[in-house]
Amino acid sequence: MASGSETVSVLDEHGRVRPTAAAEPYADRALAVPLEQRIGFLKDMVMTRAFDVAAANLQRQGHLALWVPSYGQEAAQVGSGRAARAQDTIFPAYREHAVGMVRGLDPMAIIRLLRGMSHGGWDPAENGNFRLYTLVIGSQTLHATGYAMGIQLDGAMATGDPETDEAVMVYFGDGASAQGDTNEAFVFAASYRTPQVFFLQNNHWAISVPVERQSRVPLAQRADGFGMPGVRVDGNDVLASYAVTAELLDDARAGRGPALIEALTYRIGAHTSSDDPTKYRSEDELARWSERDPILRLRHHLESEGVAAEVFETIDAEAAELAADVRRQTVELPEPPVSLMFEHVYSEPHPLTDAQLEWLTQYEASFGGAS
Repeated sequence: MASGSETVSVLDEHGRVRPTAAAEPYADRALAVPLEQRIGFLKDMVMTRAFDVAAANLQRQGHLALWVPSYGQEAAQVGSGRAARAQDTIFPAYREHAVGMVRGLDPMAIIRLLRGMSHGGWDPAENGNFRLYTLVIGSQTLHATGYAMGIQLDGAMATGDPETDEAVMVYFGDGASAQGDTNEAFVFAASYRTPQVFFLQNNHWAISVPVERQSRVPLAQRADGFGMPGVRVDGNDVLASYAVTAELLDDARAGRGPALIEALTYRIGAHTSSDDPTKYRSEDELARWSERDPILRLRHHLESEGVAAEVFETIDAEAAELAADVRRQTVELPEPPVSLMFEHVYSEPHPLTDAQLEWLTQYEASFGGAS
C-alpha cells in the first residue's frame, strides 16, 4: 500500500495512462474499468458540473439562500461514489453533489434545501443510503463512525458475502481534518476497527486558510498516528479515485478495519456563495489548477481510446437539458407556508413549536392586510 506521502495516479494531466509508482497496487483495478463505465464517469461529472453552474447562477439571481460549489472536485466524488456498493451508507458534508446524484438523489432536493424549504432535504432510505448534508464542520465523521460501529455490532460485515457485507464512507475537507470531532472519530474507528473509509477531499483551502498552514505533513500521513492506513490519491483522476476507494471499501467490508483517503483536488470556485476567494488566493494558482480540470483529463483519455465526438456531444446536450430543467423547476417553486419551518423539528408534535407557530401566526395577523 502506498504511503501517505506518495500520490496514487493512473492518468496524467493530459489523460494518458501513466501510473505512478504508488499506483502499483491499484492500477490493474483502475484500468480494468470497462470503457462504457468510463464514459459513464464522464457523464456523471459533466452532469454534476452543469447542475453546479446552474445552481450558482440561481443563487446570484436570488432564488437560493446559499450555494456550495463542487466545481473542480467532480473526479474525486464520482470515482469514490461509484466505488461504493448499494448497501453501503454515505455520510456527506455539504459539497458532495456528485456523490448524491450517483446514489440516485434528485438534484432538486439539494436546491430545496439551500432555498430554505426543508429542514433536511431528503429521506436517506429512499436515496441510496445517502445521508443528509451536515454544515457543522466535521460532525458527520462521528455520525459515520457510530453508524459503522452499529454495522459491526449487527454482524452486517465480514460475513464473506460481498453482495451483502456493508461499509460506511464519510466525506470531509482539509479544514475539517483539524476539528476535534474528526480526530475523535479516527480514535473510535481505529480502536474498534470499524468498517469505514474516511474520504478527505483536500481542496487546498479551508475557506481562506491554506492547507500548508493546517498541516506540516501530508494529511494522509495522519492516519498512521491512529493506527490505520492512509492513502493519498490524485483527486482529479477519476480512475485512481475509483480504484483506491473500491479497494479500501472492500477491506472495510471484509473486517480489515478503517482507512483514510486524502484526495488531492482543488476548489475552483468560492467556498460558498458568501465567500470571495480573490481576497486570499492568486490568479496564478487558480490558473494552474484550472489546467488540471478533471473533466478535460478524462475526456482526453476517452478520445485517445477512440470514443467518437458524438458521444461527448450527447453528454453535453443532456447536461444542458438538466441545467435548464433545474432552472425551470427552481423558478417555479412555490413559496412555502410559514408553518413549514415548525414541521418535523421533533418526531412527534411538541408544545414548544406549537406555541411558536401560534405566536408567529398572531403576529403576522396583527398587520392586517397591510403590504
